[in-house]
Amino acid sequence: SDLSSARKTYYQMSLHYTHGYRPAPYVVVTSYFSYATVFVTGCVEDLLLRLKKFVQRKSSPDQGYASLLRDFDDFWNRQAYGRIHDAWNRPLDSKPGTAFCVLGRNRNNPRNLADLDGKRIQAINMSSYNYLGFAENPHSCDEDVHAAIDQYGIATGSPLLELGTTAVVQELEAAVARFVGKPAAVVYGMGFATNSTTIPCIADKNSLILSDQLNHSSLVCGCRLSGATIRVFKHDDYDALEAQLRRAIIEGNPRSSRTPWSRIIIIIEGVYSMEGEIVNLPKAVALKKKYNVYLYVDEAHSIGALGAHGRGVCEHWGVDPADVDVLMGTFSKSFGSGGGYVASSEEVIAHIRSTSAGTLYGNSMSPPCARQVISALKVICGEDGTDTGARRLATLKANSEFLRRGLIDLGFTVKGDPASPVVIVLVYVPTKIVAVSRECLKRGVAVVMVGYPACPVMEPRVRFCLSAAHTREQLVQVLDAMDEVGDMLTLKYSKGKPQPCGRHS
Repeated sequence: SDLSSARKTYYQMSLHYTHGYRPAPYVVVTSYFSYATVFVTGCVEDLLLRLKKFVQRKSSPDQGYASLLRDFDDFWNRQAYGRIHDAWNRPLDSKPGTAFCVLGRNRNNPRNLADLDGKRIQAINMSSYNYLGFAENPHSCDEDVHAAIDQYGIATGSPLLELGTTAVVQELEAAVARFVGKPAAVVYGMGFATNSTTIPCIADKNSLILSDQLNHSSLVCGCRLSGATIRVFKHDDYDALEAQLRRAIIEGNPRSSRTPWSRIIIIIEGVYSMEGEIVNLPKAVALKKKYNVYLYVDEAHSIGALGAHGRGVCEHWGVDPADVDVLMGTFSKSFGSGGGYVASSEEVIAHIRSTSAGTLYGNSMSPPCARQVISALKVICGEDGTDTGARRLATLKANSEFLRRGLIDLGFTVKGDPASPVVIVLVYVPTKIVAVSRECLKRGVAVVMVGYPACPVMEPRVRFCLSAAHTREQLVQVLDAMDEVGDMLTLKYSKGKPQPCGRHS
C-alpha cells in the first residue's frame, strides 16, 4: 500500500541520521573532570567525618549497632544527589496540568526533601506524562469519576481475586481488550507491578528471556523475579537479537543438559521514554515469526500517544495486534489515571489472573481511576459523540514536531523519533544537569533532568514530555527559555551542523 511504501521510504532515509553527535573532546574532558571532582571532594569530606566520629564514638548513642547503610553504597546520595536534590522530587500544589504550582525548597538541607522555603512558582509543565491532556480533568470525565466515587467509594480494600472485582473494573477490562485488539485483558492497580508481577507468570527457570538493553526497571524486575535465564541484546539492534535467538535454539538450555528451552520470550518497549525512540516493531515481529518465539511489548508510553486512533505502536506501524503475544500498558500516561493492563489470549489472561502476585495480593484498581480510563477511552474513540479525541491526537503530534524542530533550529542536540511524545536534549556535562533545571524553573519552565545510571555516563539529558493540552504560546515560551539557558550554559553543541531527525517513525 501507499502507506507501507511511505513508511519504508522514511525508514530507509532515517537510517542516514544518527541519534545525535559525539561530544567534542573538551566536553568529554570536562565531563569526566566533573565526576572526578565530586568523587574526590566527597572522599575527603567522608574521611573528615570518619575522624570526627572516631573521636566522638565513646559518647555516640548508637554505639554497638551496625550501620544500616554502608558508607560507599550511600556515597552518591550523600555527596552528589544530596547537594542537588532540589532539581528532583519537587512538591506541587496543584493538579499536573500544562501549568502548575511548584513549591520551592531550601537547598542547604540535603537530607530533608520537605524543607520548603515558602515560595510558590508558577511553571509550564514539561515533566508529567499527560500526553492527551486528561490530567486536566475534562468536564465529561470529571462527572463520570464523581459518580463512580458516589457509587463505589475511593478504594476496594481488597485484591482482585477476593472482593476487589467491581463492575467498573470488569467494564474497563473489556474496553481495554477491544481498544488494543486482543481477546481479553486484566488490569492492575499499579503500573510498575503490572510488569513485575506478570512476567513471572509466563516465564520460569526453563525459559529464556531476550530483553532490550534499555528496558524499563519494571521489566528488569519482572524478568529477575521469574527465575528465567536473561540475555540482554543491544538496544534496537535486531541483528544482535537474531544472533541471540540462533544461539539459543542451537545450544539449548545449559541448565538442563542442553535440552530445548521451554519458551523463548522477546521483551521490548513501544516507546523508550529515556531515549524518545519508537521500537521497530515490524522487525521484532518478523524475528518472532521466523524463530517461533513469543513477543511481549510494553506500551506504557505508546498506548494512547501513537497511531492514528491512539491504539499504540501496533497501529503506528500497521502491525496486527495478533502478531504480538502479550501487550502491556499503563493508564498513568495518556489516560490521566493510574494502574496498568495486560492484554493477550483468553487462556493467557485467565492464567495471569489466577497466578499473578499483583492480582492475588495487591489492592485492585480504584473504581474512580477505572472510570476515568473508561471515560478517556470513550473520548479517544469518539464514542462521546465529539471529535475531541481525534483533535487531541493530532495536536499531540503537532506539538511534538513543533518543539523538536524548534530545539533543533536553536542548535541543541536532539534525540528520538519525530512521532514520539518525548523529546530528548543532550546536555553531556553532568554538572550542567542541575543548572539547566534551576535556570529553566527561574524562567517558568519545569523540566525533567536525567543522569547516570538512568542514562549513559556521558549522555545526561533534558526530557520534555509533550501534551495535547499544551498551547503554542506555552511551547514558544519553552523554546525562549531554552534559548537563553542554552546560551548561558553552552548547550548548543549542534549549532550550525546538519541535524538528526530520528531513525524510524
